[in-house]
Amino acid sequence: MFRFGNVLSQFRSCVDSAARFSTNTCLSASQSYKLVVLGGGAGGCAVANIFSRRLQQKNSVAIIEPRETHYYQPGWTFVGGGVMSVEQTARPMSALFPRKADWIKDHVVKFDPKQNKVFTQDGREINYEYLVVALGIQLDYNKIRNCLEAMQSDPTVCSNYHVDYVRKTFKAIQNFKGGNAIFTFPNTPIKCAGAPQKIMYLAEHYFRKHGVRDHTKVIFNTSLGVIFGVQKYADALLKVIAKRDIAVNFKRNLVEIRPQTKEAVFDKLDKPGETETFKYDLLHVTPPMSSPQVLRESPLAASEGGWLDVDKFTLQHKKFPNVFGIGDCTNVPTSKTAAAAAAQCGILKANLLSQMEGKPLTRSYDGYTSCPLITGYGSTILAEFDFNAQPLETFPFDQGKERRTMYHVKKDFMPPLYWHLMLSGHWEGPGLFRKSLRLGFGK
Repeated sequence: MFRFGNVLSQFRSCVDSAARFSTNTCLSASQSYKLVVLGGGAGGCAVANIFSRRLQQKNSVAIIEPRETHYYQPGWTFVGGGVMSVEQTARPMSALFPRKADWIKDHVVKFDPKQNKVFTQDGREINYEYLVVALGIQLDYNKIRNCLEAMQSDPTVCSNYHVDYVRKTFKAIQNFKGGNAIFTFPNTPIKCAGAPQKIMYLAEHYFRKHGVRDHTKVIFNTSLGVIFGVQKYADALLKVIAKRDIAVNFKRNLVEIRPQTKEAVFDKLDKPGETETFKYDLLHVTPPMSSPQVLRESPLAASEGGWLDVDKFTLQHKKFPNVFGIGDCTNVPTSKTAAAAAAQCGILKANLLSQMEGKPLTRSYDGYTSCPLITGYGSTILAEFDFNAQPLETFPFDQGKERRTMYHVKKDFMPPLYWHLMLSGHWEGPGLFRKSLRLGFGK
């Protein structure tokens, strides 16, 4: 039976929702925008906020993001180490997106860059004049045999890279009574390449504080041939490893977990066809990662790896000039971190505005990224570097040393910087701060 009151109530609900931003229930099958941003992570959120302010008109900007919650993932090392809770790293997406933007709460399933369109899972066609791709990175736990089963069934198997599994990490560390504590690094690009080591150093410190270190072997099995990609910080970390008696096995890639027998199987990358099996009493897994499948299978993908194919200096797509990229989903050859996304944000803002105005793109990204290498409860090496793996440090002292001050920068300063400045598009990295500390000299 038709009830006008019910219809009016539903209409008012849509209007109330639209007062903040539009959602699925109030959108038509086809819509057009000046700018569409794909992804509500750090880079996407910042770009959407910047251009909602710049473009002024309501509904000039749309954000396509299916998730309700945004997580400060750089904080998950501290969650795994028992310093923070997951809840402290979470905010509702609705509190972070700009009021003037439309939030399309859906997945992108197809790109048509020749026609300036993307399509969503529920069948809608979204037209754009400009597109920013900020889809992040895909976690591939399923590529390790029995990994998902082990995450569900074995309390000693954990991972700081997933919101469900990071909740297991500190419990596993607390309940550890000795034996082999193994930490892994996969044979793929990953986000925050220092994170697999950070939780290892925190765990080792915890074992020492709680009297189990003497009958514990801490093992870092990494697919890489070096401990870190920047020589200065690699040298510093090797000293930490030697001092803390941590065993490192290079060119070892986790391919299988056997939770019933507590065994982890690794390919020996330096000896193709050979494997090595380790018994574990605690296993922290860093999963393989890849470009999101929808991007990998699109015309926007690079032939190698399926990442968004952009110019590493301008962040503009190499084939479609009205498409730009930011963050983990691009093929920009720098470490995939929130710090990199912040630095890229300023470059993208300037160059996309130039593109909109028909002007040359003049801003150039230098590859700046940062990795605060937590080495214990109260110590951090603040690694900062560029495309050439050369240190690009902010502070006028040697950042290649463990420092308590840098630990507190990571723990106490960076989270509010992220929530209040970066996501709103007001933080573009420490470049100006670096120059001011150096009286205008240096990069």
